Amino acid sequence: MLPERPRPAAAVPRGLPEPDAAARRASGELARWIRREMAQGVGALPFERFMELALYAPGLGYYASGRCQFGEGGDFVTAPALGRLFGGCVARQCAQILTSLGGGRIVEAGAGDGALAADILLELAALDCLPQRYEIIELSPALRQRQRDTLARRAPAQLERVRWLDTLPAAPLRGAVIANELLDAMPVARFEVAGHDVYGAWVSDDGGRFLWSRGDVAPQLRQRIEALRLPGGFVSEINARAEAWVSTLAAALEAGVLLVIDYGFPAREFYHPQRSRGTLMCHYRHRAHDDPLINVGLQDITAHIDFTAIAAAGARGGLEVLGYTQLAPFLLSLGVLERVESARAGAVAHSLRLAQELKTLTLPSEMGELFKVLALGRGVSSPLAGFSLQDHRGRL
Repeated sequence: MLPERPRPAAAVPRGLPEPDAAARRASGELARWIRREMAQGVGALPFERFMELALYAPGLGYYASGRCQFGEGGDFVTAPALGRLFGGCVARQCAQILTSLGGGRIVEAGAGDGALAADILLELAALDCLPQRYEIIELSPALRQRQRDTLARRAPAQLERVRWLDTLPAAPLRGAVIANELLDAMPVARFEVAGHDVYGAWVSDDGGRFLWSRGDVAPQLRQRIEALRLPGGFVSEINARAEAWVSTLAAALEAGVLLVIDYGFPAREFYHPQRSRGTLMCHYRHRAHDDPLINVGLQDITAHIDFTAIAAAGARGGLEVLGYTQLAPFLLSLGVLERVESARAGAVAHSLRLAQELKTLTLPSEMGELFKVLALGRGVSSPLAGFSLQDHRGRL
């Protein structure tokens, strides 16, 4: 550790609901785990390790404890939780990929509560284009069970087609790989530029609360940060784990497409002066704030995606950029308006729900502009339908 005085995290954001007694006990147990690991080292942890424990510590981390909640009654809303429009459109893109390959598998990494898997399988069954297998990569036993329950309830005829995996499948992999809001939840290295030097963001403890402090930066990361030529005072993140994940996937993908759907920017926008405080965000009971050092294990912690870095990681593994666009034109290219129009003859309440779902998915002030879709692949010759209206791969 560098001899920098620890700095406290910002005051607890106003308006956050108080955790109940059971949640406070679980959070306290995880905090003690983190403090023990700090004590075994230099008295502090790189933020990347802190984030890893906060989200994935066995039985206690946010995604490993069973406390993670999706949808209106949870901490945040994902696109599949809104309804079936999103999943139906993603399924149509998968159908094109599978048809061009003469069949194959679908792999979904981090399937949430299983809603997207159910929507895709139902749509592909209607299109008579089911994959040989639908494989879900999920480490959390609690989420696996939730996914199984969702599929058994919503797509029981397809449940036998689904397999759960602990890691990326080995080569040769042919088909479509879906990473929907996956990479943003991978632990990130946070850094700060101070004068002509670069420091890592570390987390220390004063015996009662976690504090920000400065620490060393790995040589490889230092080189990358210095190459960005950021001004003093700039704070941001690098998601090396997401890049490594994409490189590993690239090595296994014999033919097919990886679809990355997440919020983020190309590098020139990611490291824009307007984002000089970084992109870390936390979600707790539908309140968004920027303090990851509180409510440990009880809240989601995310960072936006640098899509330029993700595309470069794929290129290093031999994958070609097949498309890059915002979520709205991706869904419009795949017929989302036609799906809504065809439902207008139904019940009024259902039509209203679809209209609201469409607005949330496509309006610039909602998901339509901030969420991006990146396609990386090999062995697929036909242009992907999801990028027919708009393709901004040149911005990467």
